[in-house]
Amino acid sequence: MSRRRFAASLLLGLAIVAVAPPRLATADGATGSVTRTKLANGMTVLVRENPTAPVVAISLMVRMGTRWETRQNAGLSNFLQLMVVRGTTSLDGTQIASAADRMGGSIDAYADADYSEIPATALSRYWGEMLDLVAEVALRPSIPDGTTQAVRDFLLRQIRNRAEKPYDAAFDSLMARTYGDNPYAWDPLGLKESLERMDRAALLAHYRRHYVPGAMVLAVSGKVKSAEVVARAERLFGGLPAAPVPAPNATAPPAPSTGRAVLTVPGAQAQILMGGLAPSLTDPDLAAMKVVSTVLGGGLASRFFSELRDKQGLAYTTAAREPMRVGAGYFLALLGTAPANKEKAEVALREQLERIQRQAVSDEELRVAKAFLLGSLAMDRRTNARQAWYMASLEVAGVGHEFLDRYVAQVRAVTKADVQLAAQRYLATVRTVVAEPAR
Repeated sequence: MSRRRFAASLLLGLAIVAVAPPRLATADGATGSVTRTKLANGMTVLVRENPTAPVVAISLMVRMGTRWETRQNAGLSNFLQLMVVRGTTSLDGTQIASAADRMGGSIDAYADADYSEIPATALSRYWGEMLDLVAEVALRPSIPDGTTQAVRDFLLRQIRNRAEKPYDAAFDSLMARTYGDNPYAWDPLGLKESLERMDRAALLAHYRRHYVPGAMVLAVSGKVKSAEVVARAERLFGGLPAAPVPAPNATAPPAPSTGRAVLTVPGAQAQILMGGLAPSLTDPDLAAMKVVSTVLGGGLASRFFSELRDKQGLAYTTAAREPMRVGAGYFLALLGTAPANKEKAEVALREQLERIQRQAVSDEELRVAKAFLLGSLAMDRRTNARQAWYMASLEVAGVGHEFLDRYVAQVRAVTKADVQLAAQRYLATVRTVVAEPAR
């Protein structure tokens, strides 16, 4: 899974017991070594001082993504992000990339469901120059018309390619059925019919609407001084005038319902996906449902891996996924199998979803699942790049970087009864999509 579509999960061979990060009071009352500053125009700046490595990571996030789109402009946020790094009023795309290379780092831009990001890394001695480059990209994009056409054609090819990949085709079909007109229904790439209509004028309008101070969060992690970062951020971004922050698309997903669809997609395997709605980032059921997902498909000790792959030999690949979303999330159970085994494998996968609803997990399963879940989170937060991403994404989500401390405590408090209740609440009604090769 790429960094850009990361769901905060890693497959670890051994269970790792997570250690809570130290809680150090800072000048503004934040926990950890993170300082939070709000500029006069409404932009938020977060800084984590980490002197242990001579590198710095920057994440500039904007409240812009699929959650702010409709079917008429699906994919506009990601399209815009690809454009901002392809030229500014003073630098072309090659010059932007070369500048980042000279600093020993990189710069990129993309959109996801709940945010859009300009991530950058550099050697710490160049942190100021890299922050200047991030500001140049964010505040002065040129969005040239000729490049716009080329990037749109590139995105349309990517959408066509997804339709020819078994997992992607099945996943997109499941999300469309699960979310309906809710903007989580489509991939950040967007929809073919909407992308074909997009032009430079639409991109510029989207940029002006979303790149406003109150919708922007700058997070910096590395060998830096907080006061110096804030002062430079004020100089670079402080002159941006305050403006209203756009509201997301509030279309609710349809009520959960069952259903089964079969797609014919080229490939050697059959992909079986089952899923439905799951708790949002702030739902009290989040921690328990994350444990449910981990018991089922979180690594080598999970039920999917041990039962369906090792014991029954029905799966090449198995997984259970439940990304954290600001709105209603989703649960996904995945099994890749030989086409000849697809009927038996589908029955076995459904049986695992039913079993966790009717039988309480064992004490050992609960212990291992919690260790895997929290260990994966701790391992993922080791780098400055991931620290910057977590700080910015949680701030954009409205829960603050302190959310992870609360989340870890909630996971540790989950009981066997909590797991069974969450499974009954969210797994009783799931949809199925099967992608199989032509007979």
